Amino acid sequence: MTLVGFMQASNVTVYSGSWRYPSAAPDYLDLRYYQRIARVLEEGTFDLMFFDDRLAMPSIYGNSPGEAVRYGARPIKLDLTAVLGAAAAATSHLGLGATYSTTYYPPFHVARAFATLDHLSGGRAAWNVVTSVNDSEARNYGIGEHLGHDERYDRAEEFIEVVGKLWDSWEDGAILGERETGIFADPGKVHELDHRGRYFSVQGPLTVPRPPQGRPPIIQAGQSGRGRKFAARWADLIFTADPDREIALEHYREQKELVAAEGRDTEKVRLLPMAYTIVGETETIAKEKEAVFLDQLVHPMASLTLLSEVMNHDFSGHSLDDLVTDELINSVTGMRGLVQGVKRHVGDQPLTLRTLAGHRATLLQGPRFVGTGAQVADQMQDWFESRSCDGFVIAATHLPGAFEDFVRLAVPELRKRGIFRDAYTGKTLRENLGLARPASCFSAG
Repeated sequence: MTLVGFMQASNVTVYSGSWRYPSAAPDYLDLRYYQRIARVLEEGTFDLMFFDDRLAMPSIYGNSPGEAVRYGARPIKLDLTAVLGAAAAATSHLGLGATYSTTYYPPFHVARAFATLDHLSGGRAAWNVVTSVNDSEARNYGIGEHLGHDERYDRAEEFIEVVGKLWDSWEDGAILGERETGIFADPGKVHELDHRGRYFSVQGPLTVPRPPQGRPPIIQAGQSGRGRKFAARWADLIFTADPDREIALEHYREQKELVAAEGRDTEKVRLLPMAYTIVGETETIAKEKEAVFLDQLVHPMASLTLLSEVMNHDFSGHSLDDLVTDELINSVTGMRGLVQGVKRHVGDQPLTLRTLAGHRATLLQGPRFVGTGAQVADQMQDWFESRSCDGFVIAATHLPGAFEDFVRLAVPELRKRGIFRDAYTGKTLRENLGLARPASCFSAG
């Protein structure tokens, strides 16, 4: 079972009410906050600490960031380079993943950032490739016109090819370090790309030698048809948002078929649904905590603000109690899929914006495993052994307590059943994921 700790470099977790929980740590602007959490995840032998990212405050609602700031709806996003560097310094084995957009960064920048992290962490970097286009982010980066959905993926295809070549541009063994002769490196093993493509022109070589992993693992979470094909071609870890096991079973089968069609080993590409875990010393304690998270901590306006952000549509002209009509669904790109997903939770009944928005901001986004450590392990084992997934992206209800409870109470149960590691066996993230180190495209023949 692969386990990933889902993080935000922020005042909140992916659960937008987390900052209000009484024991939530308030020092999220201090590097020691992220180091503490990283050490907890490493104690639990998680594969990866992964950071989601956005490049703007939520400001689609009312064309203003005011409500996001007022209710703490993810207004803070620290730069991940510094955060991951701090986590790397505090750990020895834990993988370190981050989101970098193919829309707002150039390939050279992304290649250098992750190659540097991979070296400084001893081979533990991973890159989450996103093509996200959001009006708030676009305004921060001076982008007026967005590419269409499929063209964004066309651009991402070329982007990731260029990044891979940049990582390969120094062959293994290029650095000689011959002090006596004064020869530092073999120029025959350091390659210019001279890439001239539809979207990018990149000379190269990269200013960082080849990463310890060769190429850091790729994460992807595309849910559209094109997104799933992109993930099948490139991703080592595919994050999903399947609300129940039956849907996850179907998604798992379909995605593995796409991976096979790309000529890749389906056992080496892992599908990982996001899941909340609420673990208590007793079932009663766990369910009491669940009730607090479901009912008390997320302000409805924070939910609506985040719905506006994820849909890239301003809902400020609507009331929370307005019905989600066919007219509204047809007017908002991508809303039909969200509505269908929510109806899998609540049944085929009239939806209000309050219910739809709550789905995005509360614990309704994915499966929720609640109970004692043994009960949570039972639920996870059921998903895993039914081939609904290859592991989980564990989303925290609050930090650091949610991960501390999971590591203390659930991880020993998973280990006892033989479905999760007792210790790290590799030095790099690739090794711990059972992935071979790829050959350089310049030296493979």
